[in-house]
Parts: sequence; C-alpha cells; structure tokens
Amino acid sequence: MELSIYNIQGKETGRKIVLDESIFGVEPNDHAIYLAVKQYMANKRQGTHKSKERSEVSGSTRKLGKQKGGGGARPGDINSPVRVGGGRVFGPTPRDYSFKLNKKLKQLARKSALSYKAKDNGLTIVEDFTFDAPKTKNFTALLNNFNLAGKKSILVLPEPNKNVYLSARNLESSEVLISSELNTYKILDANNIVLTEKALAGLVETFNA
Repeated sequence: MELSIYNIQGKETGRKIVLDESIFGVEPNDHAIYLAVKQYMANKRQGTHKSKERSEVSGSTRKLGKQKGGGGARPGDINSPVRVGGGRVFGPTPRDYSFKLNKKLKQLARKSALSYKAKDNGLTIVEDFTFDAPKTKNFTALLNNFNLAGKKSILVLPEPNKNVYLSARNLESSEVLISSELNTYKILDANNIVLTEKALAGLVETFNA
C-alpha cells in the first residue's frame, strides 16, 4: 500500500511511501487482537477490592445463645455472616489480574490492528516536525489541518518531544506517543493514527528486530 506524505499544514509534499506489507497488510487475526486487548485491560485493573470476613469485623466473639434448645440454627457470635452487620462469606480479596502473552502473539495482534487501520484509511504520514514552544493552539491547528479536531487521534513520534507532548496534553481526544508505546488497544481505540516518517521507520524496525 502506498501513502502520500503530508506536511503539518495538511498539504501533500509530493512524496509517497510504501507501507511494509508484512506489518500493514497481514490477514488480521481477531482472536490475537482479543487476547491483547484483554491483557491490556486486565493489567490496568488495580485489584484492590476487599470485603471483611467474620474475623475482621469489629464486634465481640461472645456466643449469643445456647447451642441447643432455641428452636433454630446454632447461634454464633455477632460477627457471623448470617447476622446483620456480620462478616461476608467468600468476599473479594486483593488480587493481581495481569497475565502474560507470547511475544509473537502480541506482535501479530499489533500487526492485525495496524492492517485494519491501513485498510480503513486510518493512517496518516507526516514529515518530521517539532514545535518551538509548547502551545495548544499549534497542536489544535495541526488537527484542524487533517480534519481530526474532536476525533480520537494519536500522534506517533520516534522519541519523546516535550514541546509536542505539552501542546497536546490539554486535548482530551488526542494523545502523543512514541512508537514503542503504540499497542493494540491504542491503535483500535483511535479514529486516526498520525505517524511521522521517523516514527514509521522506527515501528518497522521494531517489528523486524
């Protein structure tokens, strides 16, 4: 697939670039995408949920009634789970939800997501650029030039750039990432991915390493 290269004014430079078919033209594997997104969401969970068991509830451990002769169930202390205010049976406890995936499967998931984006015209290639100072209006102008204002978009850079990052920080629907941070979830969640030339080269290099 061949894409035009644009400048930050949103105009074609007259140059084109051919996307690597082994990355942007693979047959998408939906199950690999599902597993990668599931892992991303699971890794974000804090897992700090907790409820008190009967041994952790504040209250006396005195037996409230005789063992027999009451006509009902054997009475325990006030912390018993069958009493109002007692502990909870089999309640949630802190746990780690994260799990591991094979490296090749994660790569396949990212390639599948990128292939979907390329197929749906969701990729834009721009010349390498930087901002002289962190200004939100500069980044907003860039989005307007590509008709991305108000849409979920990701600008992918080859390396951290403080001025560009700070310029986009106040914009809720836009995000700035470096190529190594681009994962399956981020790719699918964005309406459009804007890659600088060096970021694209870095992405290809990462997959071919």
